[in-house]
Amino acid sequence: MMILPILAALPIPVVLVGPNERIEAVNVAAQRLLATDGTGRHYITGLRQPAILDAVEQVLRDGETRQCRYLAAADARDSTWRVSIVAVGLPQGRGALLSFEDISAVEEAGQMRRDFVANVSHELRTPLTALLGFVETLKGAARDDPVARGRFLDIMDREAGRMARLVADLLSLSRVEAEERRRPVEQVDLVALIRAVAATLEPVAAQSDISLDLHLPAGSAIVPGDLGQLRQVLTNLIENAIKYGGTAKPVTVTLTQVTADPALRADVARISVTDQGEGIASHHLPRLTERFYRIDAHRSREIGGTGLGLAIVKHIINRHRGRLRIESVLGQGSTFTVILPVE
Repeated sequence: MMILPILAALPIPVVLVGPNERIEAVNVAAQRLLATDGTGRHYITGLRQPAILDAVEQVLRDGETRQCRYLAAADARDSTWRVSIVAVGLPQGRGALLSFEDISAVEEAGQMRRDFVANVSHELRTPLTALLGFVETLKGAARDDPVARGRFLDIMDREAGRMARLVADLLSLSRVEAEERRRPVEQVDLVALIRAVAATLEPVAAQSDISLDLHLPAGSAIVPGDLGQLRQVLTNLIENAIKYGGTAKPVTVTLTQVTADPALRADVARISVTDQGEGIASHHLPRLTERFYRIDAHRSREIGGTGLGLAIVKHIINRHRGRLRIESVLGQGSTFTVILPVE
């Protein structure tokens, strides 16, 4: 039968079910997916999942093409496959040809979008509910109470600012993702940039009696980059170190140039931002750059965090073809290192 060599050559999983409801052929890709050969056995023993079994039965009966999904688990990872089942004419009668298409990436992207929308809705709903409640109170019971009115207006101002920061970060994240495939070519002096960002944040650090200690090389350190985006990265990392590093504890910013980095296969510059705060438990580190991931959600919201800062940092560094490394020891502080290739 000519169809069998053709099935064997196909790169996608394919299964042929004959008119006698037995599996006529299974190519290598399908054997790996189904973890069995199954040739000569009833298709129920090889396919098993009810949706596929029903679809095969209907195709054998009426010849109409059908699609369904097949869920598989391999290498500790679940995968989703779209199965197309078409009728084929065989010498013995009508058979059914099943072809499997891996749509796991599409499903994961869809789940990410749903999670993102749910997270944004949750983040906006809390301050918006507070604003609506205070507006209603000010229009009613607190209309003529100057003390309550002043207190409520302060809270409303804080909640409105929180929503404004969230919207600004969402727009920033969208812009960064849109540009991520375009590598920046502007020449940026990291020494000058670090000094400028530190000068901007010194008043913020002074409020918590925190000193910004800069360890920079003499002269300049030039990398190809986007000045505005690299400023955003440094501002975010240094601000986080000030917020979470603890009162009266220094924040250190160190710039070093390394001749080569094996991972990037290029000469690199390293910017390390180190605080002496409480540190971060190791199980949190891999997830810190996820959108809306927070170690302490209540504390983060209280100090104005949106949960998007490190996600934006990660995308900016990816655009610059660099790396972000995070090291932390509980009780000793954390170090965030930005590694950027140097032309």
